[in-house]
This record gives sequence, structure tokens and C-alpha cells, in this order.
Amino acid sequence: MKRISAWILGLGFVSVAFGQAAVIPVGTALNIFDNQKSVIVKTAKGAVEITRVMTVAAKNGGTLQPLIPVPGVHPVGEIEILEALSDRNALVVDMRDTNDRVKGTIPGSVGIPYTEVASRLNELGCQKTGSQWNCSAAKKVFAFCNGPVCPQSPAAIRAMTRDGFPADKIYYYRGGMLDWDALGLTIVKDEF
Repeated sequence: MKRISAWILGLGFVSVAFGQAAVIPVGTALNIFDNQKSVIVKTAKGAVEITRVMTVAAKNGGTLQPLIPVPGVHPVGEIEILEALSDRNALVVDMRDTNDRVKGTIPGSVGIPYTEVASRLNELGCQKTGSQWNCSAAKKVFAFCNGPVCPQSPAAIRAMTRDGFPADKIYYYRGGMLDWDALGLTIVKDEF
């Protein structure tokens, strides 16, 4: 019984950390950085506190992710994603968990959850020799998740580079599904 309770509690935490905004009321104060809800800036008229709150348009509550999660990674936008979808040397990878992916994703993307990508580098053009990955023939990977505050693809990118995937072959679409959807671009549902 304790194990089930711990599992349910853990699942609830994951839902809050990575879930959709439906559970976060509009007006709720959100973190800008890890455990930091405001930034003070000096202006000609004095100090101004910059805060972040959940809005009707917001999709998730996480913390802002860096534009370049690992040195050498290339930040990209929608045009580069559209071009990558027809590049045979590239893969557009949805690194969200499957529960998010089935709700809507970029057509032509492949789903590799952020928790699995380091063990599935073979699907990105790497070969495993013993316990080491050889990624000299790796494809260009265009990684995305829920948007600018989603930590899933940055975590996957850190795991990939830790295990030998070259950072200069990773292209990070920080805008993710939040920006894709906001721009009215086509989304496909029920993709695994």
C-alpha cells in the first residue's frame, strides 16, 4: 500500500512538473528560473520587478529554459523545423512523454521520450560498441518538447551529449509545441 501511495504521489509531482496548464489557475505566480519568481531590473524611472504568472494563453508552468541548453547546440525556429522534416539526414524528435505526444505533435516527427533518448541513440544514427556510443555518423537531431519552460528536451540533450552525441548535431526548438500551436501550424494527434 505504501508503494502505491508513493507511486501516486510521484505521479502527481510529475504531472505538476510537466503537465498542462489546466491544473494551474490563471494568475498563479510561476518561477522564471529555478525557485526564482522575480527579477529586479533598473530603469530610468527606477527599479521594476519582472514576474511571471499563469495566463489564459499559457500551456505549462515550468521554468524558463536556456536557448542553448549545452554549448554547441544550435537554437532553431519553425522554418528550420519545416526544412528538417524533408531532410533525409535529419530527424525531428518529439522528446515529450507519450501522454503529451498523443495530444498533438508536429507531423513527421518521431517520438523518443526524454527519459529514453540516451538509451536509444541507435535510432539517431549512433552505434554502440561495448558500453560506448560511436556517434560519428549521427543524424542531425531537431529536438523539441512543450515549449520555452519545458525541461524535457533540455534534459534529453544533456543526456545525449553526456553519452557521446555531438552537440553540434543537435538543433533545439525551444518554442516547441507551445509556439507551433500558437502559430496555427498543423498538429497531428494520436501519434506514438
